[in-house]
Amino acid sequence: MQRSAANAAGATSAPPASAVLLHAARAHLLDTPTLPLPGGGATLARWRLLAAAAAADVCLAKLLEAHYDAQAILAELDDAGIATPGSLLAVWAAEPPDARLEFRPGAGRRGTLHGTKAWCSGADMVDAALVTAHAGDQRVLVHVDLRQPGVDHDAAGWQAVGMARVPSGRVGFDAVPAVQVAAPGAYLSRPGFWHGGAGIAACWFGAATAIADTLRLAPRAADSPHAMAHLGAVDMALSAAASLLRETAARIDAAPTLAHADAVTRVRSVVERSAAEVIDRVGRALGPGPLCEDRAHALRCADLTTFLRQSHAERDWASLGEAVRAEADAWRL
Repeated sequence: MQRSAANAAGATSAPPASAVLLHAARAHLLDTPTLPLPGGGATLARWRLLAAAAAADVCLAKLLEAHYDAQAILAELDDAGIATPGSLLAVWAAEPPDARLEFRPGAGRRGTLHGTKAWCSGADMVDAALVTAHAGDQRVLVHVDLRQPGVDHDAAGWQAVGMARVPSGRVGFDAVPAVQVAAPGAYLSRPGFWHGGAGIAACWFGAATAIADTLRLAPRAADSPHAMAHLGAVDMALSAAASLLRETAARIDAAPTLAHADAVTRVRSVVERSAAEVIDRVGRALGPGPLCEDRAHALRCADLTTFLRQSHAERDWASLGEAVRAEADAWRL
């Protein structure tokens, strides 16, 4: 069946999803150019803003959280001036065994990048990135402008349904100029490495609350005792996660020079489990209707399901178990 000319024109005139997302990210950054830094006394306010962004659009929050995390990293490493004002930043620190990136030092802090970086979220949208690389037997963090020759985006392997609008493929670097940020190892050794990881949990939480609202506001749910039971369980899960996020934010602000690694691992794990439970219970309570008829809800569920896999799952649980075995009174009220 042939489409009408109007439909065909409408299809060709619609901007790509990535362009819409990029426009939204830049508009948001104009309104909110910075967030309170983690550990600066307003960590909870920072997380609330990230949660609100994720409730509106999970993919948008993915871009924004990385940008604000890059700002925090540069501030903590006393190198905020390295980024061009107004540029959209990313942080790419994954290092799977089949992708290696090398930084070859030159004069001063400058050098060149060679090799491949994997899991580069938003590579086709951001202006610059903070990237981990190998410099001999050391690990360094570098700032690289992605609008230079020698940068090759390869999104062909990104076949995701969830988070489809933020391709996280591989980027190749062929002698691309870059600038080292701080001393080798500084990126991983700073307490803010862990504080930033908790910010991801705030995004998960915000997206989960938006999914939960689909059940809370569903007219037919009020007449179903089973739906109300699921809503009650959702409330318990999200309320517990919210309490732990608040407690963790307060702990970080009270002692910002400490990593709080166990507390961050705990809050990420609790929020991840709570968010997964919300997705499951909303689906069980309402059936396939919202997933098939409400595009925003279906996208949010798919995006969050993929985003949650950024957790380290059982590896984090195992580290928590090891930590709690060393505590004489682990669960004192």
